[in-house]
Amino acid sequence: MIETQLWRVNPETADLENDLQIKAAAKCLSQGKIVAFPTETVYGLGGNAKFRDSVQKIYEAKGRPSDNPLIVHVATAEQVREICTEINPIAKKLMDAFWPGPLTLVLPSRGEVSDAVTAGLSTVAVRMPSHPVARALILASGLPIAAPSANSSGHPSPTKADHVLHDLYGKIAGIVDGGETGVGVESTVVDCTTTPVTILRPGGVSREQLEEVIGPVADDPGLTRPDQTPKAPGMKYKHYAPEATMYLVPAGESRIQELVAHEKNSDRRVGVLTTEENQKDFPQADVVLTCGRRSDPESVAHSLFAILRAFDAENVDVIYSETFSEAGIGKAVMNRLSKAAAGRVIE
Repeated sequence: MIETQLWRVNPETADLENDLQIKAAAKCLSQGKIVAFPTETVYGLGGNAKFRDSVQKIYEAKGRPSDNPLIVHVATAEQVREICTEINPIAKKLMDAFWPGPLTLVLPSRGEVSDAVTAGLSTVAVRMPSHPVARALILASGLPIAAPSANSSGHPSPTKADHVLHDLYGKIAGIVDGGETGVGVESTVVDCTTTPVTILRPGGVSREQLEEVIGPVADDPGLTRPDQTPKAPGMKYKHYAPEATMYLVPAGESRIQELVAHEKNSDRRVGVLTTEENQKDFPQADVVLTCGRRSDPESVAHSLFAILRAFDAENVDVIYSETFSEAGIGKAVMNRLSKAAAGRVIE
């Protein structure tokens, strides 16, 4: 068991790069250890992207299959040029429009990062986070940092340091606690080596936002075909799942009410995932948790993973979840919900 340190950092601190807590975490990274840190999307579990042993520690701590590529986090354009052979005009437009921010670009790899990061692919996924703590840690370490979400593989992604402690305490060198994250779902991943650009994972930047900048984009078949070799994290295996069996119910609250009533004949504890607008509609359920407001899709994305984890604390046996429009960030919300439910849908 590893001693896991906790470094608390105020994101509003001036000159974060020289903060003693940030420096301590950066030193661990330079020594080949792995450290969790906040980004604007979720907490990431970081290691030196160039050092194979560090990357292997990430896979081991998460219990993550090694054929699932990782995202490399950078803080400067120079770091991108160091690890990628080419930044084509489309990629440059996307960088200018959305970086720093929740957008990951798949670009041709220069071979500078470990093949354990790329899962043997000729491309590398790169993003520049906007969270001040993440950027300060990257700059203080002087390293490109490979970082998937800082959770046990398959569990809901962490949006608070406490979530990371729950999953990874004793398995990693430390956690930089910079408070709760903002977006709540991971970055959008787009492949810039295809024409048109291909969405590999929906996330914090919507299709509509991408198309405003670069025109039409395509969806990768891997979004619906998990048998394909993934070019983006989280697209091959079951992810984001609470401990209870979860079902999506597109028919809405009346159908959920029927399902809950039916469950009352069993000994199972029943949970309902809904929104603030409908939270009083399920009096027969044992647990009703709200995931933001349906009128505000960003609030749903922000709360999603924390609510999935909250169901675990309630010890429910089954969860019935409302579904959402796939417009804007709703595409990412429904992608995560579908994976959390392992594709189980009740019409």
